Amino acid sequence: MQDLLPAMMRALTDCLNSGQEASAQEALELLVELAGAEPRFLRRQIADVVGAMLQVAEAAQLEDGTRHLAVEFVITLAEARERAPGMMRRLPQFVGRLFAVLMQMLLDVEDDPSWHSAETEDEDAGEGNNYGVAQECLDRLAIAIGGNAIVPIASELLPQYLSAPEWQKHHAALITLAQIAEGCAKVMLKNLEQVVSMILNGFQHPHPRVRWAAINAIGQLSTDLGPDLQVHYHQKVLPALANAMDDFQNPRVQAHAASAILNFSENCTPEILTPYLDGIVNKLLVLLQNGKQMVQEGALTALASVADSSQEHFKKYYDAVMPYLKAILMNATDKSNRMLRAKSMECISLVGMAVGKDKFRDDARQVMEVLMALQGTPMETDDPITSYMLQAWARLCKCLGQDFLPYMSVVMPPLLQSAQLKPDVTITSAESDDEIESDDDSIETITLGDKRIGIRTSVLEEKATACNMLCCYADELKEGFFPWIDQVAPTLVPLLKFYFHEEVRRAAVAAMPELLRSAKLAVEKGQAQGRDESYVKQLSDYIIPALVEALHKEPETEMCSSMLDSLNECMQLSGRLLDETQVRAISDEIKNVIIASATRKRERTERTKAEDFDADEGELLKEENEQEEEVFDQGKDKTPEERRIAICIFDDVAEQCRESALRYYDTYLPFLLEAANDENSDVRQAAVYGVGVCAEFGGHVFRPLVGEALSKLNNVIRHPEARHPDNIMAYDNAVSALGKICQFHRDGIDATQVVPAWLSCLPIKDDKIEAKVVHEQLCSMVERSDAEILGPQNQYLPKILSIFTEVMFDLCPQFEQGCKFVAIIMYDFQ
Repeated sequence: MQDLLPAMMRALTDCLNSGQEASAQEALELLVELAGAEPRFLRRQIADVVGAMLQVAEAAQLEDGTRHLAVEFVITLAEARERAPGMMRRLPQFVGRLFAVLMQMLLDVEDDPSWHSAETEDEDAGEGNNYGVAQECLDRLAIAIGGNAIVPIASELLPQYLSAPEWQKHHAALITLAQIAEGCAKVMLKNLEQVVSMILNGFQHPHPRVRWAAINAIGQLSTDLGPDLQVHYHQKVLPALANAMDDFQNPRVQAHAASAILNFSENCTPEILTPYLDGIVNKLLVLLQNGKQMVQEGALTALASVADSSQEHFKKYYDAVMPYLKAILMNATDKSNRMLRAKSMECISLVGMAVGKDKFRDDARQVMEVLMALQGTPMETDDPITSYMLQAWARLCKCLGQDFLPYMSVVMPPLLQSAQLKPDVTITSAESDDEIESDDDSIETITLGDKRIGIRTSVLEEKATACNMLCCYADELKEGFFPWIDQVAPTLVPLLKFYFHEEVRRAAVAAMPELLRSAKLAVEKGQAQGRDESYVKQLSDYIIPALVEALHKEPETEMCSSMLDSLNECMQLSGRLLDETQVRAISDEIKNVIIASATRKRERTERTKAEDFDADEGELLKEENEQEEEVFDQGKDKTPEERRIAICIFDDVAEQCRESALRYYDTYLPFLLEAANDENSDVRQAAVYGVGVCAEFGGHVFRPLVGEALSKLNNVIRHPEARHPDNIMAYDNAVSALGKICQFHRDGIDATQVVPAWLSCLPIKDDKIEAKVVHEQLCSMVERSDAEILGPQNQYLPKILSIFTEVMFDLCPQFEQGCKFVAIIMYDFQ
């Protein structure tokens, strides 16, 4: 079939030459589909095909739609990395031509008066059809091809555009920098001074749209190249943004400068930001009082971000800022001011969190009275106040803690209503002429097979916000959240498999351990309205199997990692409430995750054998492997976090399930023992802790591995840097594990050698939990006159006495009593 490709391209050319662009566009759409599905089909004629497409893209006399499809074809090929890795990078001359076409398309922008008036949020005023396509495609191309291919091309074209007299070319150059930053971040960081200088020059350009583009670029680079940009160039960037906020002749520029302050501060430490706070806060207050509505909204967002980033340093400005914020909240009641009022809620709640409960308490009461009044007011479905208010309530809860409980009866009903929203989905035939409200920005359309599906994203976003807030309340209020568990759990558990929206699933996953923790604490503290441990068991039996099933079906690897973390916490909280069937299901699913992770990495390895594979593709593959967030498999190429998560899960299964977990020792103990000498201290700590758990509960299954376990623990304990601060937690856990082997496997060791060796490691102090375990173990051994611990003729008693003297007052009071008791016993020995 590949031999037919030249004929297909001739047919396309004939249509274009004869003016049949509608037919040509149909052919192009099919070729785009082919490029995405089977890019290798094009390999033999790739140069001819891509060259022809670029000729179409470069032909200004053709319709915009035709040119856009030609560009889409080339971009789609560039993005087909899994099927044809590196194929487009083998054609650098074509990448350069495509980049030039896209920059040329960015010139499709006019000086529209409505843009300058800033009466609406329409930042697109004056932008032609080509402009938006070029923006999107530059971003996609940079991500697909990478900085090593893109930056040299950009370095040639950008100076040409920046030296041209037309403002549109300066504007295009700055927009290009913003669009390619995400995909080219690593390479751009090497030339950061040159890039920042290029952008800051744009702040001085006489045309306001160029200044806007320069501010836009700084905002985007603050996100994509942070925190490096903030650390090295704050002394240049922040004054430039502050000056831009003085541009009252161009309110859209002012508003964008305030928004860029948000981007900059999100990746900024309080130490960097604090010296600039006086100037920034004063300017933002001026904008709040004198600016147009768009400018006021930008100022509120910037103030919120600055407060969030500077935390307690913002207390200095609280008394000056809060009256303005409350005035907007109480007085901006017109429909035209809905977003302004919503942003005032956001700003007030973030400022409150920054300065703390004591400073905020009195104003918080007033603010919550306003919010309660608003809560009872009917709102339109598109009113932004609904979503902003949900988030503001949650921040107020975090700030006030248990003092927030009286307001929960007001907050929860609408929050549950939002969390229970059904997705607004419209399905039509893909061939149908009926459009799904394509002009509605809140509807996203996708085509699956012969169906076109429209989803109202605003509904999903409100649902996701509500689910996140439920998780926040459970996390903050702990046992105080108990009265709501019976309504929240049936709402969130089914959302573990809500595939319409990833953020909804993420919030549901994060909430699972918080619900269990709330129930467990309420029962333990007698605040569970008469419920006992059987309620926790019932909740655990509902949550954990659902989480395991969701993990099995989850398509996103990053989400799988979150589910494993959540499952880990749930197992710790449920403990012995888990039955054998649940333990088996958990273990089997962990095996499936391990196998899936290994399979993905094998597939990436296979891609290295493709004929177009190159160094850039190798770098991208390396990044993908580093982002693989599942548990480890048998290889050593797994990230430390992968290994740590997997080991912690097994540690919890072994500790909580004891005999039920023995059947899995053969599978996991070899990994555990190997990880005990891992280079990463967090992995080592988790592994040696697990060795101790297995020594305590593993019985005859662990016994054959006692010798190897001793060797691994000895390596940790005797390492020259064992007591370095980075390694001390692993050391303490290794000493604790050695003590458990001495206690539970005495007949499998040379006790006259191993027990004194363990004693010589004591006391341990840094891991308080393990210190308590170890020293209480020593107490019990002395109490029963353990011969090996006392030594021949009680020769180790002075060492034991020195241990207890050293730790007597460092540990908890109940252990102190035990120490005194043992001290008396030792006195009797002497």
